[in-house]
Amino acid sequence: MNGYSPSQSNLSKKVIFIGVGGATCSGKTTLAKHLRSVLPGSVIIHQDDFAPPEELVPIHPIHNVQDWDDPEGAIDWPRMVTFLRRVKETGILPEDHKSHDGLNKQDPMPIPQDVLDQWRSRFQEMQDSVRNSSGVELVWGLVDGFLLYWHPGVIQALDTRIFLRVSYPTLKARRERRFGYHTAVQFSPEGSFWRDPPGYWDDIVWPAYLKAHERIFEGGDIDHGSAALVDDEQTATVSDKAMKIKVPEQNITQGEMQASESKDELSRCGQPVPRLLVLPAEDLTMEQLFTAVCDRLLSLNS
Repeated sequence: MNGYSPSQSNLSKKVIFIGVGGATCSGKTTLAKHLRSVLPGSVIIHQDDFAPPEELVPIHPIHNVQDWDDPEGAIDWPRMVTFLRRVKETGILPEDHKSHDGLNKQDPMPIPQDVLDQWRSRFQEMQDSVRNSSGVELVWGLVDGFLLYWHPGVIQALDTRIFLRVSYPTLKARRERRFGYHTAVQFSPEGSFWRDPPGYWDDIVWPAYLKAHERIFEGGDIDHGSAALVDDEQTATVSDKAMKIKVPEQNITQGEMQASESKDELSRCGQPVPRLLVLPAEDLTMEQLFTAVCDRLLSLNS
């Protein structure tokens, strides 16, 4: 995504964003890294890199601790939506974009090398076929995040949408094994380092996860429900509306208008997601998850 050889310079670029979403500790970043290893020239865009600076992270009104998980304040949504749209238009990851991910550690979940090699070959064939037949260079971007399907502007940018479903007990156990997190590296070389205070999972993380995802699934059943059905046109409509700035009407103060716009935008967030592939990540091996996503990606060229 950062540049091509002279023989490719005259090719038009088609950016394909692959969304890999799910709760914290669901395995999404590990899966994204495996996919990066087989998709030609691909990069990962981590949603965590769009967190606000530490001093702007809101304080939970009841528990009086910083709330890094509530969907309304945990991500700088206008900045992330603008970033994805710019990459879509240019096919280039901005040189000034920085990521915190190299500072964090994930438990290894290896995939056999021969499996990786086979998929790498298949995607290279796909890449070459599209280039030779259409004069188009495919540019792969993997977008991972624990709130990936909250904002319609982000959802609309994603060409493939994957959700890893994992149960409460497993997620909690994995989270408690983690030492901490580096976040918001955009604002400092080392980012902000965060460790969960006592009770943070049950008081903050899990309620925020439910808030962000319950309307995505039929009957609000996050553990077992099917993805609620909706079409792309509806998502595009609410995305455009969510990014618009309205002109204040007469007799309405600027503050009242901003409050109304904020409420209006929030009503469009956390809605059903078109073409969402929900994978039971707790019941599948990493190789099985990887293969399921690769199969979905190959279908984009059919």
